[in-house]
Amino acid sequence: MTALEWKVSVGSDAVSAVYEGPTAEEKAGPSLRSGRQADSGRQIVFVCAHGAGGSIADRGTLASANAMRAHGIGVVRFNFLYKENKRGSPDKMPKLIDTFSAVVARAREELKPETLIIGGRSMGGRAASMMAAEGFDADGLLLLAYPLHPPGQPEKLRADHLPNIRMPVIQFSGTRDPFCTRELMERALATVTTKWDMHWVETADHSFHVLKSSGKTDAAVMNEIGRTSAAWI
Repeated sequence: MTALEWKVSVGSDAVSAVYEGPTAEEKAGPSLRSGRQADSGRQIVFVCAHGAGGSIADRGTLASANAMRAHGIGVVRFNFLYKENKRGSPDKMPKLIDTFSAVVARAREELKPETLIIGGRSMGGRAASMMAAEGFDADGLLLLAYPLHPPGQPEKLRADHLPNIRMPVIQFSGTRDPFCTRELMERALATVTTKWDMHWVETADHSFHVLKSSGKTDAAVMNEIGRTSAAWI
């Protein structure tokens, strides 16, 4: 299956984005041979943003995208502006949201999905959660290793906006993730009213790397995340 590659305008700048359809079932996504949408049944698209230290092609983003694609979900990956322009520090949240919104608009125009999910890894998921809290038009929010607080700083919670989210949410976090203390996350979830499916991955860290004692491999964990996400959608 051929990928669709785009340059997406964000103000006077632009970022790279790529769409890849499902690998599990051809009918779940568009035919890309001519670059046009095929009316081949229910199409799901997940617009997946990278984390603060990642990019459109970092290991974690690719693993997440491939796990979704293996279970019938098409995925759009993209760079935030700072990464596209090879800057070290992430953009401020308003610029992250502007970029994310522009990529979603392009995905809707090009792919015309029936179901569109926003989310991503760590900082990218946080940006999507802020969009959801502001009433962004999407069918659901998929969070991979949501950064509830900086490591070692549990007092700096990033949870004030969570009660404002109205769309359905699914979240995956590791029990060894220093960015997301389980007790604090569960306390934050007590304040939300939307349907929020929380999945804890035993012994996983922020990158979903699991200990051998878990009896699972990292690949098996990502496959389970993809399967669970598809069932949720």
